[in-house]
Amino acid sequence: MTTTLSALYRYPVKGFSPEPLERTVLETSGYFPGDRLYAIENGDSGFDPVAPRHQPKTKYLMLMRDEALARLRTRYDDATATLTVEADGETVVAKLDTEAGRATLEGLMRRRLPDALRGEPRVLAAPEHTGYRFTDSKIGYVSLINLASVRAVEEYVGAPVDPLRFRGNLHVEGLAPWAELKMVGRVLEAPSGLRLKLTKRTVRCAATNVDPVSGARDLDIPWAIDAHLGHRDCGVYAEVIAGGMLAVGDTLTAIG
Repeated sequence: MTTTLSALYRYPVKGFSPEPLERTVLETSGYFPGDRLYAIENGDSGFDPVAPRHQPKTKYLMLMRDEALARLRTRYDDATATLTVEADGETVVAKLDTEAGRATLEGLMRRRLPDALRGEPRVLAAPEHTGYRFTDSKIGYVSLINLASVRAVEEYVGAPVDPLRFRGNLHVEGLAPWAELKMVGRVLEAPSGLRLKLTKRTVRCAATNVDPVSGARDLDIPWAIDAHLGHRDCGVYAEVIAGGMLAVGDTLTAIG
């Protein structure tokens, strides 16, 4: 069984817009590069940068509740740790490795999402060399979306569905709808020798109801999947068991 990698995305700040990639290098046992490096704390979360532990996404600003985030267009520069945010003609540049830069982004959240805040927003950074990221799942190292499953969802809801609603790192073509759910436990190998072990089905929440361009909460995707299939799963998580390069257009082959 083979599938083709049609797109790669990273999400440097949890809840913010995606960044497409042409290629990237994944390390064994590592997270998707540049993914979920930051989160915006929504009131005191108890996050400890010295000994970080996984927190529920409700501790942060996130699309499940805060659809206004989808109307922000962001890009992140790794070399300078600089996030650029554009919204409604306003451009904000925040250097996230400085106190002043983080304060700039926090100020933007106060202006843009005042009704969503339960307390002071605070930019949190995943500590380097800790193997920690602000993912929804403790084992959410890499996430994969089967585009055939997304097209099945379109039939369920009777409307176009942007695959970016599912906020996955890898978009793949060539599988039957929902085939990814049956592949948990199997390994996908890329031409570089990279191997991904599919570890867990991804349960979908109300974040998928938000259009990633307009920010409108216009569909009920988890309910539609549940009504047709009896579960709310779409896509899978994977663990990097052998590092290597991934590039758009690569063929991924199921082995074992």
